[in-house]
Amino acid sequence: MLISIATVQLFILVFTRVTVILVQIPIFGGSMVNNWVKVGLGVSISLLIYPVEQLLAYSNELPIIAYMFAIFQEILIGFLAGFAASLLFNMIQIAATIMELSSGFSAGSIFNPTIGAPGSAFNQFFVLFSMMYFLVINAHHTFLQGLWYSFIVLPIGSSLELLSPGSLLLLSGKIITSGVQIALPVMGALLLTDLTMGLLARVSPQINVFFLGLPVKVWVGVVGLFMAIIVLTPVIRDIFGKVDSDMIQILGL
Repeated sequence: MLISIATVQLFILVFTRVTVILVQIPIFGGSMVNNWVKVGLGVSISLLIYPVEQLLAYSNELPIIAYMFAIFQEILIGFLAGFAASLLFNMIQIAATIMELSSGFSAGSIFNPTIGAPGSAFNQFFVLFSMMYFLVINAHHTFLQGLWYSFIVLPIGSSLELLSPGSLLLLSGKIITSGVQIALPVMGALLLTDLTMGLLARVSPQINVFFLGLPVKVWVGVVGLFMAIIVLTPVIRDIFGKVDSDMIQILGL
């Protein structure tokens, strides 16, 4: 059976959007994931989506100029949808950075290959815990559902008239706010520790509060994180469970 040029073009467009979305998610497209695994995963998902997309998209062969524009359009759509999903992990990174700055762990920052940014052991633990929790609650299924749904609501060749910067700004603001809220329990415990150290310095000036406070804040940060995880896991679960709707929302749909 001969494969038409239009069929190959359509599959490449599907593969382009899928791959651009996947490479932005640390679990699927992080620097620790082999490039061949990324390509294989992109091809596999594209083969599953292609039969549905074949019914929704055009079936005529495109000239080279129009086809290059279609590829650019799929890269843009994939970037926006993937960026919306990656913002959830950026939220975790924001929360972990705030907590490590308050607890003093930031002094021991090293490069974290999982997210491609420097971070302390405290930061890496919280990020890795969140990624494992992402898999445990099957949020990756929700992410793949959002990826598939993007082809339903915005098929190959659809116009981009619905895209608006307002959705991007709204989602970014919500993610930053959520990151600060996640860090609040540990920040509150560390603030009380600073107040206690300040009162101790007033009561007993001969005590070197600076050298005493650093290890105390480290222990408070660690204990506070483990205690806060019990409260934070339902919050993180709720945020991860909305990854599919965030991917669609940023497309203006």
